[in-house]
Amino acid sequence: MRSSEFQLSQFVAGFWRVADWQLSAQQRLTIIERYIELGVYSMDHADIYGGYQCEYLFGEALALQPRLRDSIQLISKCGIKLVTDKTPDNDLNHYDTSRQHIIKSAEASLQNLQTDHLDLLLIHRPDPLMNADEVASAFETLHQHGKVRHFGVSNFSPQQFDLLQSRTSQKLVCNQVEISPTNMTTLHDGTLDHCQQHNVVPMAWSCLGGGNIFEANDPQSLRLRAVLETIADEVNAQNISQVIYAWVLALPSKPHPIIGSGNISRIESAVRSNKITLTRQQWFSIWQASTGHGVP
Repeated sequence: MRSSEFQLSQFVAGFWRVADWQLSAQQRLTIIERYIELGVYSMDHADIYGGYQCEYLFGEALALQPRLRDSIQLISKCGIKLVTDKTPDNDLNHYDTSRQHIIKSAEASLQNLQTDHLDLLLIHRPDPLMNADEVASAFETLHQHGKVRHFGVSNFSPQQFDLLQSRTSQKLVCNQVEISPTNMTTLHDGTLDHCQQHNVVPMAWSCLGGGNIFEANDPQSLRLRAVLETIADEVNAQNISQVIYAWVLALPSKPHPIIGSGNISRIESAVRSNKITLTRQQWFSIWQASTGHGVP
């Protein structure tokens, strides 16, 4: 069984595009409240999202109803530095998993989100210069000071995950990875097997393939749309997005899909996909449409 101390909601609310939604603080709050009503209490962020704006925009909305903090999990990520107006010392985008940067980033997230702690902090990307002992030291400090309750990683291979876990006494509870019919790498490279083996929570980003499934005319997208539309009719789904989420939810590692929309009707539709059960043949027909061939 997974740790009783940490459990994501079945779906996760993603706010990486909140700066693009052009919503007032009250409208952003309405979205947060609707997520909570739908049982989605895990809220995903990263320090860099929106050019370092998105956490602030979320915190501004949350400040209108501070009592909601007790009803949600706040998740953030760190370890990437971007070239923006806010970072004049950066000459190029790069990774930084130094102890100093991790602590500084987490503290900035706390300030922007207007909270005293993060429920989960992830290292955003594998860093070739990552010193696992230094990351572990940052985790220990943040945990001891009550600033972060749980830790994990994002886009890490099983080997990278195990390296960091071997150096920290904090259990790494999550690996946030890409999972979609257009990119099935983590289904076959051992990443999701590793999560299943070690009771690590996989959080799934870009389940809808960045929207390409709906618009692109490349052979893979055309094959997928045709199969997804057929299955949507078979299972009485409202749209092919629901079929995609059901396909992700069927994986035995139990991924938690991130919903990245600011449209309430789309959010509601995504959450309802948990009522759809695909047969193995339906699931593998999507796999076959993605790869362009049958199973070996």
